[in-house]
Amino acid sequence: MNLEEQRRVRTQDFVRGLCLDEPTGHDWWHIDRVRILALRIGQQEGADLHLTEMAALLHDVDDHKFNPLGSNKAKTWLSTVEEPNIEQIIAIIESISFKGAGVTDMPMGIEGCCVQDADRLDAMGAIGIARAFAYGGHMGRLLFDPSRGPELHRDFQAYKSSQGHTINHFHEKLLLLKDRMHTSMGKQMAIKRHQFMVDFLDEFMDEWGAKQ
Repeated sequence: MNLEEQRRVRTQDFVRGLCLDEPTGHDWWHIDRVRILALRIGQQEGADLHLTEMAALLHDVDDHKFNPLGSNKAKTWLSTVEEPNIEQIIAIIESISFKGAGVTDMPMGIEGCCVQDADRLDAMGAIGIARAFAYGGHMGRLLFDPSRGPELHRDFQAYKSSQGHTINHFHEKLLLLKDRMHTSMGKQMAIKRHQFMVDFLDEFMDEWGAKQ
């Protein structure tokens, strides 16, 4: 096993230990799905697969949802394993999160595009629906409130402080992701997952009695 492989294995074990039992849908299995899908996309796009995998593994460890006061766990860990590409990996991690409907995605290289597409695909489709309700339940949010419509947040501060119900989250983020994919594989995979969410919401509203 060469040094790059050792760093990836150690990083995998580190991240698994941090989030194996995380209850909001940002657990180890989410990380692993994003890692696997980012590598598939990266192979097609000719990305640096080491940078792609390391960024995918570490993309959630400093997420604002779980570290409201900020965190440097990813950078500290990369220093611990003597990773020579710390700045590139941290730049990817800092660029990929969704920051609001009115916030333009940050420019990034192909590795960042692969990780971002993979992360967004995991927020869509059947798994994305399950994760949305897991997170909403954990945060004590209502399933739905017909009196409260979605808000297309103009900035990151408004987005991260939103307390909207879970159905609003589909309109504020999840249904927007299909048109924010970067790679050809991401765009193609997003079509089916997007339609699954549309069909789910249609059925949800029909059962609720709120269908227009």
